[in-house]
Amino acid sequence: MPTTSSALILFAHGARDPAWAVPVRRLQGKVAALRPDLAVEVAFLELDAPLLPEAIENLVAREYRRIAIVPVFLAQGGHLKKDVPRLIETMKERFPGVTFDLWPALGDADPILDAISAWIVNRTAR
Repeated sequence: MPTTSSALILFAHGARDPAWAVPVRRLQGKVAALRPDLAVEVAFLELDAPLLPEAIENLVAREYRRIAIVPVFLAQGGHLKKDVPRLIETMKERFPGVTFDLWPALGDADPILDAISAWIVNRTAR
């Protein structure tokens, strides 16, 4: 049994180039270091592994019952507006005892945009 029943999936699009996933996996390490009590996994929509359904299946098999899905996307596009909610509905039907929480895209969060803006301004000040 996990020490907590909550897990978090950092969900990204995926790409053929394996280097593309490096920042997402770095983010996973940073979040996991800040929250050692929370299972922090990475999943992808396509072109990389694990895909979101596989990551969910693995967490459910490990007895996690609350899963937050954090889209590591700058904006809400068609995938986040249509494809992912349908996929999560399928997972809800398959795993009725599991609660899923789909977060907004990172770019919808003002603190994220503030951090990116500050980085850009600081970089241009050099």
